Parts: sequence; C-alpha cells; structure tokens
Amino acid sequence: MDTNTEPSGTDSPLTTSLIADYVLKPGVPDEMIAADGSVRPGWAALMAAFDALGPTELGARFERADQYLRDAGVFYRKYDGAEGKERAWPLAHIPLLIDEAEWAKISNGLIERAELLETVVADIYGDNKFVERGLLPPELIARNGEFLRPMMGIKPADGHFLHFCAFELGRGPNGDWWVLGDRTQAPSGAGFALENRVATTRALSDVYAGMNVHRLAGFFRSFRDSLFADARKDGGRVGILTPGQHNETYFEHAYIARYLGFMLLEGEDLTIDNGQVMVRTVAGLKPVSVLWRRMDASFVDPLELRSDSRIGTPGMVDALRNGSIAMINALGTGILETRALAAFMPRLAKALLDRPLALPEIATWWCGQPSERDYVIDNFDNLMIGPAFSTSLPFDDQRGTALGSTISPEHRANLIERIRTHGADYVGQEPVQLSTAPVYVDGKLQPRPITLRVYAARTEAGWTVMPGGFARVGSTLDTAAIAMQRGGQAADVWVVSSKPVDPISLLPKDGDKLERNSPGSLPSRAADNLIWLGRYAERCEAIVRILRAYNARLAELSNPDLPILQHCRDYLASIDVDADEPLPAGLLATIDSAVHSASQIRDRFSPDGWLALNDLQKSTRRLAERVRAGDDATRAMTVILRKLAGFSGLVHENMYRFVGWRFLELGRRLERGIQIARITGWLTDPDAPDGSLEMLLEIGDSVMTHRRRYSVSAGAQSAVDLLVLDPLNPRSVLFQLAELGNQIEMLPGGNDNGQLSPAAKAALQLRTELVIAEPQDMPPERLETLANDIGAVAGLIASAYFA
Repeated sequence: MDTNTEPSGTDSPLTTSLIADYVLKPGVPDEMIAADGSVRPGWAALMAAFDALGPTELGARFERADQYLRDAGVFYRKYDGAEGKERAWPLAHIPLLIDEAEWAKISNGLIERAELLETVVADIYGDNKFVERGLLPPELIARNGEFLRPMMGIKPADGHFLHFCAFELGRGPNGDWWVLGDRTQAPSGAGFALENRVATTRALSDVYAGMNVHRLAGFFRSFRDSLFADARKDGGRVGILTPGQHNETYFEHAYIARYLGFMLLEGEDLTIDNGQVMVRTVAGLKPVSVLWRRMDASFVDPLELRSDSRIGTPGMVDALRNGSIAMINALGTGILETRALAAFMPRLAKALLDRPLALPEIATWWCGQPSERDYVIDNFDNLMIGPAFSTSLPFDDQRGTALGSTISPEHRANLIERIRTHGADYVGQEPVQLSTAPVYVDGKLQPRPITLRVYAARTEAGWTVMPGGFARVGSTLDTAAIAMQRGGQAADVWVVSSKPVDPISLLPKDGDKLERNSPGSLPSRAADNLIWLGRYAERCEAIVRILRAYNARLAELSNPDLPILQHCRDYLASIDVDADEPLPAGLLATIDSAVHSASQIRDRFSPDGWLALNDLQKSTRRLAERVRAGDDATRAMTVILRKLAGFSGLVHENMYRFVGWRFLELGRRLERGIQIARITGWLTDPDAPDGSLEMLLEIGDSVMTHRRRYSVSAGAQSAVDLLVLDPLNPRSVLFQLAELGNQIEMLPGGNDNGQLSPAAKAALQLRTELVIAEPQDMPPERLETLANDIGAVAGLIASAYFA
C-alpha cells in the first residue's frame, strides 16, 4: 500500500507502525486492508498494540505461544511417505480479525447451507426424490465410493444425519466469502482452534482483553449439553470414536474428549450386545448412546462396510439399524464432500429454497455430462482439474487438484483423453484467488493467502456456528503452500465486537444439577495402558539404578573384568540391556514403551505428566549421543532418576484417585515387586561375587535404612529382611503386595460384600506368606518363584478387567 497516503475510515494506521511497510499484492483482496484502502475494524487497534510492545517484546510473546504449544504436546502428524511423524503445531501468531457484523452474515449463510445439506443427504439415503426429479444424476450417487448401500433406509436415532460440520471458506476478488468445500465425514480441527485460542491469548492476554473478542466456550458447551441430553434419554454414555493414535489429528481427539468430558473410544473398546452398543469397561459392559465419529465411515463396521478394517466394531451398522445408537455424523454423510456435488448445489438451492445460497461456492463443472465435459476440455488450462469423487482428504490439505496450465504436456494429453472417456470421474473448477492476511516474518508484516475453516453444530436450539475457527495461512504466496503438510500455518480467528462480550466458560452455571460420572466408566483398553505405563516407568527405574551402580564401580575400579561387574553385565543381558553401552538401547526402548502407553490414553493423562514423560524421553536420547561409560554415565543415570522421580511425583500428587489412578498404581507396585524380588535373588545368591550386597542395597535405595536398622550386619539375611520382608520399607516386596492388595480391593468387583476377587485373593495369599516368612526362608529360588507369582497376579488382573 502507499504509505504516503492516509487511508480513509475510522481506523487508520500509524505511519511508523508495523502496518506502514505492509505491501499489498495488486488485485488481491486483503483481510487487514479493505479495497478502498481503509483498515478493517479492529486491525488498527491490534497493530497499535503490537507497536506499543515493540519488536523485542513482540518476538518474546510469540515465542511464549510456541512454548505453550510445545509444553501442551500439541502436534499434527506429517506424512513424509508411508510413515507419519509428529510435528509441532505451526501457529501463525497474528490472529485473523473479522467484524461481528460480517460474521453474522457468514453464520447465517452456513446455517442455511447446513440445513440444505441435511435435506440432500436425507433424500440420498431415503426416498431419492432428487434423482427422480432430475436434480441429481444417479451416477453421482451410484459411482460414489462414499455412498454406503447398507445405510439405505436407515433413519438416524435422533432424526438427523448431520450434527457437526465444517466449511472451508475463501474471500474472493469482489470481497465476498465463498464456500470452497464442505466437511461432513468427520470434520477435524475444532480442538486445534481451541488450542490456537489458548496459545494466542496466553501470549497476548492484555491485547485480547481490550479487543472484545467473542469466546469459543459457549459453542462447545451448547454442543456438549446437546449430546449429553441425547445420551440421558437412554441412560447411556457419550463417546468420541477415534481411529487411534496414528491418526494425523489424534491429539485433537484426545483434547476434545478431555475438554468436554467424553469417553475417548476406539473400535476395539466397543462391542454389540443384543443390538446395543456397549463399551468394555473395568466394571463390565456399559451402554453407549451417542458416538461422535472421528473415523471415516467405511472403517466403522468390518461386517457390512470395509471387511479389511481393523479399527471398527463388528455389528455397528446393525445397531444403527435398530436405532440404539446416535452417530455424529451419520454413516454415509461423507458423500456430501464429493467435489462433483458442488456443480448441483445451485440447482438444489433454487428448487428447495427458491433462492440462491447466501454463501455461493466456486463454479464447478462435472465432466459426467457432455456439455460440461466439453467446456472443461476447451478451457482446460484455465480451470482447476481434479477427481469428482475425491473425499476424506486430510483436513489441511488441498491435494488432488491442479491448474490445467501447470500440468506437464505428457500428463495433460493423457488426462484430457481420460476426461473424454471417463468424464464422470473428473471435475473442473474455477481457480480461486484467495485473499491475504498479515503474517509476522523477520520483524515485518507480509501478506499470505488464507482460507477459513468454520464449524457449525446442531444443538437443542438448532444450528449454532462457532464464533471463530481457524485460518490456514500460506508459508508463501503460492496457495498450494497453505496446507500444513506443505509448510502452512494455522492462525486463531477473532470475531471482534464494538462492545464488551459476555465471559463464557464450560464451568457449571449456578443452579445446574450436579452429575458425577461412574467410577467404573474407564474403558478396559485405557486401564490396560495405564497399568503398563506404571510397569514401564518402574522397569526404567530398576534398569537405571542397576546401570548407575555398575558405572559407579566401573569408574572407581577401572577394571571391567572384575567379577562383580561381569555378574552385573550378565544380569542386564538377561533383560536385554547391554551394559557395554553407556546408555543402552534396551533402556531407551523401555522409555519409548512408557511413552507409547501414555500416548494411547492422552485424554486421561495430565498435560504436566505428559510433558514430564516427553522430557524424560528427549533428554535421555540427548544424553545417549554424548555419554561415556563410567563416571559420565553414572551422572547421567542420576539425571534420569531425578526425571523419573519427577514424573512419578506428578502422577502421585496430582492425579485424581479415580479408578484410572489405581491401575497406574497397580502397574508400579506389580513391577517393583517383581524387580526387587529378582534383583535380590540375583545378588544374594551364594555364588554372587564380593560387593553384591552393597550393590543390592544401593539399587534398592536402602543403604541408610540398612545402617540404622541393623547394628550388626547379618549378611544376606539382613538385606532380604529389609528388601523383601519389611512392611515399612516402601521398596520392599511385602510393601508392594500390601499396596497391591489394597488397590485391587478398591477396583470394581475387587471386594464384593467381603468376597475377594481371584486377583485380590492371590495378592493376599502372597502377602500372608511373606508376613510369616523369615529371611532364611527366602533363598534365590524362592525369590524367583515369588517374582513369577506376582506376575501371575498381573495375569489375573488382566483376565478380570481387560478381556
């Protein structure tokens, strides 16, 4: 823009501000600067606030937002080939501002569109009147991979096919917003929109407070309350159905589940019992009434849909047929994402609404019709060419289409020939000239293309639109670079008002009825992962303590061939840990296993606990790159022990004593009992070399206690007494069995009116045997049997709660 001319309008930039050097692209509409050169509402105030902060403070604020996202573990999965890798969430620090008057027009247009889409999909799976009337070609449905024949004639339990939709919007050259695409299959990104808001407002809290920005919480509260109301009709539960942790937006699934208080469920968590969807919990099968689906429909039921699905639940379609489950959104609604459908939306709107849609969409020509096919071929270079039935693309990707003029000559000729012979598989679409918005690059503002993703939810009061969303911002001026898979970023969207807005949160309002979830609502899969998380964490500690003792002696004695060191290496080798490596791969693998178990239960794991566990993993890998055997490795093991203690302390002190915590605690107690029994047997063996007892007490963290408790050392018997039979030593086997029995009895069915479960009985029997035992009764062979018996208790727990 010409900085020597003062723009018109009520808001005007300061010539010395960031905005002064903001250079618009000729003929491209901009979100900050209107067509007449004026600054759009709110932007001048935002830029003035940035100028007041100054470049140093502003950079620090933006780094604070990035640090929050890293600490919170916000990621998306980037696919560099067959394998996907977690990448930090790429936040564009400057929010996109939209005036509330303009947002009202967007919201009304999207509600109108959502209702039309509901009518269309209800007809497709119902009477098919639109095909009969010529409003839709039959081939558009019959050839569509997202048309699910088993769903024909099935009416949703609550009467609606659509409940949660997303819409891709772009501002065209004339300044109006256009619909670029509909997302009805399993719309992603709402959780990322929340995290964008949290990160941005933490960095710019003072700026945000003065901007009168509409809150997002009311949108989620209304949708949550609507789903809970539906579930209460049948006395069931609400769950989010996720494909699992390898999905590119799994973090969001876990985040939304935690934020709204829903169960996060995978296909294997569910079973169909007498036509009712049930979740396998530690308290047995419990009914589920509402499922918010975040996986593609065809994978949901391997019996009637994709037979190769390993993430679905057999019989789910039959449950839908019986009306025992409400699916959000209904199976089969992915057909609305079909690109070719855009060619018929104007016709449908005219027939059903008797008017054009308030928010138009980009012009589309389906090549399944002769005249449209000829038009696309004749205008090939000037159109975007893409597959007609392409659906379920990643939420932040525009792959699958290309401008005709950019296609290589060889591919161009082949593609035109395919359009002639298989035209129904292709569409041509009008190229989109997206508007730009400012991004902060090297201390300056630069325009980048943006698209807007907006969410609409069906509530008890009808459709409501999230007052915001998130904007995808390009890394370059190339519109293809908007996708985060290609380097794009995501920005928060602020809907700004001229007057103060009401503060809204998810906290209960005065007078709301207090409802508590059942303590037995923990899915069995989650409990299984919790118990293994506890076991892996404790196993890590045992390995680290042995390695620290080994390396301390290696540094002191400088002779790796000494019997005590060889004895230690042999034991570590028996558990797949190579002591010749300063920081063994076996230890790293155990830490990775702990992180993997935690990643399966992100919705039930505190952000602080997750941060501590990730810090343990990353710091250990960094140490592995530079640690040397001996004293260096000894110090490294001490660092790792402190981080393990920090993780355990966070979990122990901060995790709510719900049934989930009990399974985590069971895992810790089981593994510590097994490890202490085996290590004690190993180092009290009559053939153990000199120095074994000292090493045992050091590994058992009981050196000082041993000195105070035993005035005269009784050799191996005193060590066995302290580390196996002492009920007051928190590291003894007896102490673990006492805690184990207590926690098992607190589980559902653990102590039913005085009748102990098999696992509780086994733990009590082992504890009783140790209570009456003497140190001389515990030779190495008995200790090994004890370790195996504790392992058998773990098996009984698994049989009772995970089967």
